[in-house]
Amino acid sequence: MEETSNGINFKASGQLLLTYQTATADVPPDVKPEFRKSGFIHPLVSPSGQILTRIQPPDHYHHYGIWGPWTKTTIEGREVDFWNLGDLKGRVDFERILSRKTNSKYSELVVRQNHMDLLAPKGPQLALEEDLSIRVWSKEGEKYIVDYSTTISTPLKSSIMLEAYRYGGGIGFRATEEWDHTNSTILTSEGSDRKSADGTFAKWLIVEGESAAPSGRSGILFLSHPDNRSHPEPMRVWPEDSNEGKENVFVEFCPIRHESWEILPGKKYTLHYRMVVFDGKITTAEADEYWKIFSKN
Repeated sequence: MEETSNGINFKASGQLLLTYQTATADVPPDVKPEFRKSGFIHPLVSPSGQILTRIQPPDHYHHYGIWGPWTKTTIEGREVDFWNLGDLKGRVDFERILSRKTNSKYSELVVRQNHMDLLAPKGPQLALEEDLSIRVWSKEGEKYIVDYSTTISTPLKSSIMLEAYRYGGGIGFRATEEWDHTNSTILTSEGSDRKSADGTFAKWLIVEGESAAPSGRSGILFLSHPDNRSHPEPMRVWPEDSNEGKENVFVEFCPIRHESWEILPGKKYTLHYRMVVFDGKITTAEADEYWKIFSKN
């Protein structure tokens, strides 16, 4: 791991694999400053050096690479939205580094992210504390593995309801602007594609598309752990006609897609995900094997 003014870089043999951003990312001068944000992964880079994530696309300035704010929440009777930054109801940002660890097998970063309720009567208040662990395993050829684990709790005296909604929490991915439905594919463990996956449940999800890699393609296999809430886990997958058919690759494991989730005071709740970042292609048999290994951890 390498610390810079922007964040923490994970590297293998000098090559950047991903950056966790601790600094607040600026926005263009004509964009509301409330869209500035820290606490996300970008870039995430394939083994051959292809950037697979995007932040602040003009169609959705609140999209930040790989991240997972909750959307519709009820806090002390108020509706607070941590996802849509421009609504000025809530936000999630990096607060501090909790630990760092490196050995011959992996490097691991654990950070605290604060979910701030901006509508509290006495001013902004901390509503949710999130401990996010990012573990990057040593690169092996055209693949490497990232474990992404999030643990949330509330310091408030009353519970928080994460309301059922099609966006929110889990792990979200806004893909490179180079991808759309004409040059990329989506496939789930249950055999659903981009046309049918939205709202369905899956153990894993493959997103891959054309790239400048020697193989001509790159992508990410997303795995949901069986201990996660609502596993197999529901998803938000943008259909082909989303975003007017342009730059329209967005996927998310969304544990509250169909059922609300009450966060009780004094309790901690954890979600585990794994990403297999690759060049070339991953078969369904390989994806199943990766999930079996992950499910035993």
